[in-house]
Amino acid sequence: MDKIVAFKKFTDVVQARELKEFLQKNNIECYLADNEPSVDSFIIGSPMTDYEVKIKQEDFEKAAKLVEERFAGMLNNIDPDYYLFSFTNEELYDIILKQDEWNEFDYLLAKKLLTERGKTIDDDMINSLKKQRLADIAKKDPNENVWMVAGYIFSLLGGFIGIIIGYMLWKSKTSLPDGKSVYSYTKKGRSHGFNIFCIGIVVTVISLLFRFNLYTS
Repeated sequence: MDKIVAFKKFTDVVQARELKEFLQKNNIECYLADNEPSVDSFIIGSPMTDYEVKIKQEDFEKAAKLVEERFAGMLNNIDPDYYLFSFTNEELYDIILKQDEWNEFDYLLAKKLLTERGKTIDDDMINSLKKQRLADIAKKDPNENVWMVAGYIFSLLGGFIGIIIGYMLWKSKTSLPDGKSVYSYTKKGRSHGFNIFCIGIVVTVISLLFRFNLYTS
């Protein structure tokens, strides 16, 4: 079975549907997923629904090239007041490094502006920046130990928060710009997350049974 991966994420459903229609017109099978905020996003305090356009893993490079070509033709008709014209070279390089956080038009315009300013932009540099970006995103959460301590405390106290933290440590994944995904926490953190999750379930069940017995006695 072909693996389905996230191609692009949007907070605006209209933009997500436009991309879906564009890809379908170019014979790329795709799906629109309306994702509810994840468990860990609630814990961190930034719950937000996003809309994912998903495609087959084997179509990822083809789709990326089609989207880039779609916007390339628009680069010669740009309002001179467009905000990227005021960006420094460092800020433009940052757009190229963090392409996944910007739309395709801004990414292509950043490349064009740097080239016009006499800066080197070639395939080797872009590939190097992409590898660096993948490595940066794939880094594990530095707060892993804090979450583990908090998870054990809340689980032993019988709180539902402990179960949520345990599940987050155990199952959370980070999507990479190339469509792949990696676990957000280390193997050690995931192992502790599973333990926290199980302890939370057991303590919560025992607590509920105890309360039930007190209520019925």
